[in-house]
Parts: sequence; C-alpha cells; structure tokens
Amino acid sequence: MHSESAVDAYKAAAIENAPPLKILRMLYQGAIRFLDQAAAIDPQRAAADFNAKVGRADDIVTELRCSLNHEPAPELTRQLDALYEFAQERLAAAVATRNAEPLADARAVLVKLLDGWSAIDLRGAA
Repeated sequence: MHSESAVDAYKAAAIENAPPLKILRMLYQGAIRFLDQAAAIDPQRAAADFNAKVGRADDIVTELRCSLNHEPAPELTRQLDALYEFAQERLAAAVATRNAEPLADARAVLVKLLDGWSAIDLRGAA
C-alpha cells in the first residue's frame, strides 16, 4: 500500500467511525474552509476557481439540508433549513455577481452554527 493510499484509508476510517456530531462539525469546517478559499480568489480574474470553491461549499450545505430529520424537532429543523437556504442564496448571489462579498453572510451563518454545535460535549452527545 502506498503511503498516500494509506493516509486516504486512515482518513476514510476516521470519518466512518466518527460520532455523528463530529461529522457534522467536520462538514461545517469544510464549508467554511471552501468559503475562505473562495474569498481569497478574485472572481473577476479566476471565475472558474471561485465558482468551484463556492460550489464545494454549496454541496456541503446541500448535504446538511438533505440530512435534516424533521420528525423529532420540526420547528428546530425548519429554522435550520431556513438558515441553510439563506446561506445558499448568498452563495448563489456571489457566483451570479462574481463578487465575494455575499460569501461573508453565508460564512457568518455557518460559523455561528459550528459554534453552537461545538458547545455540545462530544462525550455526552455522540
């Protein structure tokens, strides 16, 4: 096994065996990382790169929206869905206008949600 494939296998196993709350946090962190990368790109000069990074963040937010289980707490999931929808609208605005400014709004929402989920103790809420 090559060292790269060993590292990939290790990372995959770490994700597969992670508690759901840790996976959720990793998704938020990934979306925020892609937004930071997109914000560092001049969308007027490198639209394809900008759109790709924003698209990766949007894919994660889409996954977060699709994974919502509305049955246990319909009001909470309705509010989360509205926040995710807002974030996606800001991402779409950034791509449509080739302007990184709307990314800050989406990032702020995701950071706030990450902070909230991070306040939950992993030991008691796996």
